Amino acid sequence: MDKLLKRKLEYHYQKFDYSQIYPDPLIFPHRFKNELDIEISAFISSIFAYGNVKQIINSLEKLHKLFGGKPAEFISNFQSKQHKIFFKNFKHRFYTGNDTIILFEILKSILSEYGSIKKLFLQHYSNKNENIKDALSQFSYNIIKIAKRYGNESRGVRFMFPNPNNGSACKRMNLFLRWMVRDDELDFGLWKEISTSQLIIPVDTHVAKISSKIDLTNRKNVSWKMAEEITENLKKFDAKDPVKYDFAICHIGIRNQQF
Repeated sequence: MDKLLKRKLEYHYQKFDYSQIYPDPLIFPHRFKNELDIEISAFISSIFAYGNVKQIINSLEKLHKLFGGKPAEFISNFQSKQHKIFFKNFKHRFYTGNDTIILFEILKSILSEYGSIKKLFLQHYSNKNENIKDALSQFSYNIIKIAKRYGNESRGVRFMFPNPNNGSACKRMNLFLRWMVRDDELDFGLWKEISTSQLIIPVDTHVAKISSKIDLTNRKNVSWKMAEEITENLKKFDAKDPVKYDFAICHIGIRNQQF
């Protein structure tokens, strides 16, 4: 069974290449060449990666139009009052325009104080840890601390930055880390300091459903424990890069295909 499953996983990994990227939110950071632009676009794109795919793409198109082709420069110079009408009308599920303003203010602070998102994340990263749980937990904690400078964090802002210590699967943060750490034609490989073997698969309903079907997890509820269990089982097929199968598994679910 393991050999058959490995063949299937490898087949789908090869099949779901760059030609299959649409309509994944990963299309947005691929518009840029500059590393900081890629990082900022990827971070924002991952944070909005929940809900209906068409709605995700629509919201991200609006935000990227606002950036004018230079997301890092836009964030560094961000002044919310210059875009009052945009934020008054902008909404993505339960993210309000004000939640998005706070996100941009957080990113502006990170760029000003650390120079990049990577430098903030690496402050609490250790290559000795089994996975990125501790680093991600501290990262989310530090971002919420920054958010509090701009008032009490709302439900939307809290949802943007979940913490694995609270049991959350942290799908969108794990997605962002996959994009930044892994290196192939889909993922960028910009955060070379982090080992791909420490990544945790981004689990949403699609990944959970298929992973359950192919016996990668016995758990019923999407959680950090489920994400760890799926990742550990995928290590049987690629110990160094278990999360490489994520894009294929997710898109088989999104497109309602057979595994």
